[in-house]
Amino acid sequence: MSDERALLAATKPDLVALDTPELNAECPAHLLDDDITPIERLFVRNSGRMAELTDSDVANWTLRIDGCVRHPHSWSVAQLQNEFETVTQIAVMECAGNGRAFFGDPTGTVMWTYGAVGCGAWTGVRLADLLRRCELQPSAVYTGHHSPDRDLDGVRPAISRGLPIAKALAPETLVVWAVNGEALPLLQGGPLRLIAPGFPGSVSQKWLQRIEIRDCEHDGRRMTGQNYRMPRTPLRYGEPIDPAQLEVITDMPVKSLITSPHTGFMAPAGQPLTVHGHAWSGHTPVGRVDVSSDGGRSWQPAVLGPLPDRFAWRRFTATLDHPPAGPVEIVARATDAAGRAQPLDCVPWNPRGYCNNMAHRVTGRIV
Repeated sequence: MSDERALLAATKPDLVALDTPELNAECPAHLLDDDITPIERLFVRNSGRMAELTDSDVANWTLRIDGCVRHPHSWSVAQLQNEFETVTQIAVMECAGNGRAFFGDPTGTVMWTYGAVGCGAWTGVRLADLLRRCELQPSAVYTGHHSPDRDLDGVRPAISRGLPIAKALAPETLVVWAVNGEALPLLQGGPLRLIAPGFPGSVSQKWLQRIEIRDCEHDGRRMTGQNYRMPRTPLRYGEPIDPAQLEVITDMPVKSLITSPHTGFMAPAGQPLTVHGHAWSGHTPVGRVDVSSDGGRSWQPAVLGPLPDRFAWRRFTATLDHPPAGPVEIVARATDAAGRAQPLDCVPWNPRGYCNNMAHRVTGRIV
């Protein structure tokens, strides 16, 4: 673990490492202002110990697809690059637990605030193209993802999640070897990882070596029980949890992030104050963003910038005219195209603190 943290310090000095046994590190909100997040500011979520990969391991890396297919197949990274169309997609990656730290009662273990999110330009091949080459059997309903990282016990897989076949075949689901035009770094899952935009980041398996095609919902590590699942109906704190009422998270809720100004700012009185940041959603596009300078009592619409790609985030900008002198609380609230708006407080409690998309607030002073 010490080597992982040394690598984090050397390559991602702006990230804040969380106090967890595994390596988890997020980016302060005000440093996420770029339309495409620099590699050094992409968050890191590890579920166990990274595999110790040598240069030879990376050079000889292969991906195998087997299970409910007619033609199991293995490819090297070079073969993937040469045999299939290469695509680049700008897409948000967000941990399902982003915002977990703001629940009133402790939930889960990795207490993210706002920074377990980023928007990268991912380069690779469509998983659908690989699956067509392998020819899915009619029984294929789910994928199972496998990689060499291990749980802290050193024995069990750290994580092995999967996707419904419909999402695996969707054009946005990629097997990637590069981000932002550079080879995928080890901390970001290199040399190969999956990217499944709209889903929680946990399914975008890092250090990907094998995709198993299943005839049932995948039951790998951190796929069952309460892991990455939400109750069908809201729960209150302390209510009993019926496992039969929990469903795998397959869509991330609408969300926004204020990147300027940031908490603790001071701005001159008598002048407009510009607020900007990003808004994103899962499979339903962002419809609008509203900004408040009085803690959410009144709102004004922000201007949305262009959408660079279907699953990218969009910049928003609002100019607050001459906010009065004194303390000020700025709130941004995004609404998706289906009319679902960010709540002003935490979403209803759930056992692992997932999908908390409450509106982002920053405080400062007009002087």
